[in-house]
Amino acid sequence: MNAITIAFLVVNGLGLLTLSHRWAALPLLTSALYMTIGTAFELGPFNFSAIRVLVAIGALRVLIRGELKLLRMNGLDWLLVMWATWALISSLFHEDKTGTFVNRLGLVYNACGIYFLLRVFCQSFDDLLMLCRITAILLVPMSLAMLWEAHSGYNLFSVLGGVDAASEIRNDIIRAQGPFSHSILAGSIGAGSLPLMIGLWRQCHKSSIAGILACLSMIAASASSGPIMSGLLGIGALLMWPFRQHMRLFRWAAFLGYIALDLAMKAPAYYILARIDLTGGSTSWHRAALIEAALHHLSEWWFVGTDHTRHWLPYGVPWSGNHADITNYYIMMGVTGGLPLMLLFIALLAKGFAFVGRWLYQSEQENGLMLSKFMIWALGASLFSHAATFVSVSYFDQSVVFLYLTLAAICSVSTPNVVSNLSASVPANSIILPQRAGNWSKSRANHT
Repeated sequence: MNAITIAFLVVNGLGLLTLSHRWAALPLLTSALYMTIGTAFELGPFNFSAIRVLVAIGALRVLIRGELKLLRMNGLDWLLVMWATWALISSLFHEDKTGTFVNRLGLVYNACGIYFLLRVFCQSFDDLLMLCRITAILLVPMSLAMLWEAHSGYNLFSVLGGVDAASEIRNDIIRAQGPFSHSILAGSIGAGSLPLMIGLWRQCHKSSIAGILACLSMIAASASSGPIMSGLLGIGALLMWPFRQHMRLFRWAAFLGYIALDLAMKAPAYYILARIDLTGGSTSWHRAALIEAALHHLSEWWFVGTDHTRHWLPYGVPWSGNHADITNYYIMMGVTGGLPLMLLFIALLAKGFAFVGRWLYQSEQENGLMLSKFMIWALGASLFSHAATFVSVSYFDQSVVFLYLTLAAICSVSTPNVVSNLSASVPANSIILPQRAGNWSKSRANHT
């Protein structure tokens, strides 16, 4: 860590301890967007990045302030606990048990720490709007830095360590990555956040516009096909809003369409991925070949994962002699902890989608606000964008913050008491929300 990182941690650590409940997520999100994974220090066998230090401070804050009582465990929370438990147990079956267990502790610490802190900090629809507005504001300087990088080829975040000063160039196109470990990850965060920024439109115009422009800039600056596709899929999910009552039909249509594609193609249907190249420099064939290799070698990893995947493909990666480039996050879960870990991770995503559907159904029954429903739908669209992204990239740095932010927000605002309070506070024909998230409580009081 250098002086900049230490000063950053001191300021944000104090902020995390002293800020009000509504602003408590700000230091965590600031760390995710403005600190690199390389800004870390070692404590014995453990590696503490900036986000990990702030998670520890955040946990201390929750204990000191007695905010833990705000957390009411539900199905999604317990699924994450089960996922974390199996991640630790499966590590005991690998070759280097100690090293693997320490690595899994870091994985579990990141996931559970970030998720449960954001669950505590996001307790209402008002908190959700504030969380999205904070994200929108923070994304603006980030997007400007990435645009500068795409223009100059110099990464401003290299002064923090952990990322190269010279940007990657592919097919004569500069691919900006900002503080993230890869340009695809940087663009994917913009793509995953885009539906949330669009969802803010009617409640917070200025924040929404700023966030939308920032997300589009991050996608463009990354110059990668994956983020472009994820952004388009996120927007496509938003456009399904008028057909929300018929999603089961669309799911069946997608399933049958995949079967038809598999019958029509000579190669397996997932090789359609190999034909996606929106920037002229994509390695989309690798994504399809990786799925085929994982299925072919299923017997090696299905139970607790595997320590060797280098033989899966005819080429390897310079950073590991034991593994191929596992760019699929679902397969990465399988390599890490076998089918149980993969299926638990998929169950987490499925539960998130189920919570969105349940919220919409319950609010329909209780005459909830139309625009509040669309904001929840935007959360589902954001989760869909992340889920689609996982087919082509594994989150392995601070980008995981935005996945668990989405899941935590869905879990918090989809609880029955939040839905009931929101719906009961307004008349059945009301479809107008206040322009600013801070006025939401006043609006509720006026309608009561």
